[in-house]
Amino acid sequence: MKLLQIFILSCLPTLSVVAQPVMDSVEEAYMHTGGRIFSHRLYLAGIVEFEGEEVPWYQIAPVYIFPKLIFANEAEARRYYQIANNIKKVYPIAVDIARDVRLHTEHLDSLEEKRDRDQYMKKMEKELKQKYTPRCKKLTLTQGKLLIKLVDRQCEQTAFRLVRSYMGSFKATFYNTFASIFGASLKKEYDPEVDDRITERCILLIESGQM
Repeated sequence: MKLLQIFILSCLPTLSVVAQPVMDSVEEAYMHTGGRIFSHRLYLAGIVEFEGEEVPWYQIAPVYIFPKLIFANEAEARRYYQIANNIKKVYPIAVDIARDVRLHTEHLDSLEEKRDRDQYMKKMEKELKQKYTPRCKKLTLTQGKLLIKLVDRQCEQTAFRLVRSYMGSFKATFYNTFASIFGASLKKEYDPEVDDRITERCILLIESGQM
């Protein structure tokens, strides 16, 4: 899975929030992220009978209520919206990677012969490189490091472990050493409770259609 080479980029800064007068708002969110803070998702769940008539039944996505963010100054507010923009760009890539990893793993597990597994690995490596390299070349250094963390979130294992599982310890160590030149690490883990709490907040809002 050479696609993980492209994760060797820079880091997502941790946002500190302190009580001062600059606050986020619907207008600010729209201006900075290009979307309403509440464009909530509805899902058609089926048809039900109500008072003798058949009517569509819609299910609303989960709604997350967070305390309003209060920033120290305008610069910190802009920093938050930049983080949100980065997540909106990178998160879909992490979701796609996790789906492909799951599908390829299931197929690999079904192959009993080592020769068949090796052939499939070469084919998978080529396909993933063709699929993700163009998308990831457009990422900034900060977005690339964010992608490393989001891969850990979505796949429940670090990029380093993914490379090691599919390509061996030598290549995993080599790629991680190369990543360190850029101040990155494929071993970086996602921490939704502390370091990545703002990222997790944004992802939940994106998933529910609130951002």
